[in-house]
Amino acid sequence: MTVKGKYLRIALGIVVIGALIIVPMNFNRYGLYILSQWAVMTIAAMGLNLTLGYAGQVSLAQGAFVGIGAYAAAIMTTQGMPLIAALSVAVVLCFAIGWILGYPALRVQHHYLAFVTLAFSTLAFLVFRNEDWLTKGIYGISNIPRPNVMGFATNRPLPFYYFCLGSLGIVSLAMWWLIRSPWGRAFIALRENPVRALSLGIDTRRYTLMAFAIGSALGGVAGTLYAPLTQYIDPVPFNLSLSLDLLMMVIVGGSGFFFGPFLGAMIAVLLPEWLRFTQGYYLMLYAVAVMLLLIYSPTGILGILDRYLAARRTKAASALRAVTKSKLETAS
Repeated sequence: MTVKGKYLRIALGIVVIGALIIVPMNFNRYGLYILSQWAVMTIAAMGLNLTLGYAGQVSLAQGAFVGIGAYAAAIMTTQGMPLIAALSVAVVLCFAIGWILGYPALRVQHHYLAFVTLAFSTLAFLVFRNEDWLTKGIYGISNIPRPNVMGFATNRPLPFYYFCLGSLGIVSLAMWWLIRSPWGRAFIALRENPVRALSLGIDTRRYTLMAFAIGSALGGVAGTLYAPLTQYIDPVPFNLSLSLDLLMMVIVGGSGFFFGPFLGAMIAVLLPEWLRFTQGYYLMLYAVAVMLLLIYSPTGILGILDRYLAARRTKAASALRAVTKSKLETAS
């Protein structure tokens, strides 16, 4: 990357962050709710992107981990406990379950692994719905309080949006560090060629389990934000459709790209709202747009951008070689 390109990316990042902070000040309650939902779903999609996009392990259970985090937050905060305690419980619980769920990935791959995670997702939904003593079943849990952060209340929509945005920023920095660490390089090696990774001394067993565990823990983080966002939860939002939506966010945005979940969540959460002017046709248009995108670019939107930049680099390199060759011929 050139120095000019580096500074351009930094400037673009500052503009986007500034827009996310300043522009929503003029939004109504519903607009802030949608943006907060985007931030929460982005965190969950980042966890799935780590499991699928970087480690190459298919999971249809991410929605279940969001549900575990949401129920942990709802149960504990309605009993007077702070959200940070619920977050700790959700992260530890989802990490442990994700680690255990990763064991089938050591023996099965691809669609076989998808069926295993699908079974867990179904099991979690049945627990949410039927264990009334814990989750209150189909009646759900209401009056979930929003937290106080360093003495500031987040009861109103704008402060809670900033709380969600700040949480997204912290998770993003942690993920940025992770994928550029030796762990991240090991995850990518595991995705590209497990046999070669093993021959290079990478403990593929441990990193497979770690990918599931960390990705699941991020689902729990998203769930602990989702519960106070809606202030009421029941089992319905955490059925298989949520896991499929999160999978679509990762694939549409760009699996294996850092900003893929951001863009994919934006499309999945915001695009249907932008298409509401079409009244009853907006879901059809949304589905058609997603299908056309995946037909044209199976690697998602960022895959299109990546191919364009790669073509530009190839063209520039070819031009430089032609100029160098011409100079050498002239000199000889």
